[in-house]
Amino acid sequence: MSSEFEPVYLKLHRSGELKRRAEYLWSLMEKCWLCPRKCLKNRNKGEKGTCNATSHLKISSYNPHYGEEIPLVGTSGSGTIFFTNCGLRCVFCINCEISIEGQGMNYSIDNLVSMMLKLQDMGCHNINVVSPTHYSPHILKGLDIAAASGLRLPLVYNTCGWERKEILEKLDGVVDIYLADFKYYDSKMSNKYSSKAITYPEITKTALIEMNRQTGVAKPDKHGIMQRGLMIRHLVMPNNVSGTMDVIDWIAKNLPKDTYVNLMAQFRPYYKSNQYPEIVRSITREEYECSVAYARKKGLSNLDIQGY
Repeated sequence: MSSEFEPVYLKLHRSGELKRRAEYLWSLMEKCWLCPRKCLKNRNKGEKGTCNATSHLKISSYNPHYGEEIPLVGTSGSGTIFFTNCGLRCVFCINCEISIEGQGMNYSIDNLVSMMLKLQDMGCHNINVVSPTHYSPHILKGLDIAAASGLRLPLVYNTCGWERKEILEKLDGVVDIYLADFKYYDSKMSNKYSSKAITYPEITKTALIEMNRQTGVAKPDKHGIMQRGLMIRHLVMPNNVSGTMDVIDWIAKNLPKDTYVNLMAQFRPYYKSNQYPEIVRSITREEYECSVAYARKKGLSNLDIQGY
């Protein structure tokens, strides 16, 4: 990491605002509405939200990760912390053991701080919090303490994209890089494949605009490492379940044409996909190549295109 780089959260840490925001988000778990499901469960008293999480921090693993986008991985890996549970609960989830079945262990905020600092000591280029939405209060608390102990890496908020604008506004000046999915364009599809998340397209569009407002277009530094900006992931699915062409149209019309877009080719029929005949296979070469060609036709100039 360049010695000239300073993560945005340091300014809020120095002013005390980062701690205040963490405490505010923590208070929202009393009647939880951190995610769009707004289940109103009192997670602070041990009730489980729709995400299946209480206020106890549960983490599956942390490590330098080399399977993320190249500008995040660099030479030393992305410092990923995989949080357990998820509010979206997709039927094709590749990490279902963690996100849905709850594989992981309970940790304290101090443990989280130690993980962040250890990942920095290991040379990782960033702190990458995976499935962070339901643990955003814990992340901000940990970040504030870690900043006081010398954390200087950019924070990557690795999200399904289904984020409430009101919560994202509390992350303004905290998150350096948003790594956000745009899974579906059609609410009928999100309702069917993501546990009745019928509001997914509408809320995600609003969220992506807010993320772009906060961090701008993601472009790597002179060493090829990403330090700030919005990175969008879109998973191309069989039989146009994810509405790829419509997603591309929306990005081209509503965000800068050089927005970083990763068109993902690795859909596989995991978890409960075998219960849905239309997604029980991988995508074809033609499906992926047509998606890439359409994105280029629409003028998207910052595409991450995977070999297929």
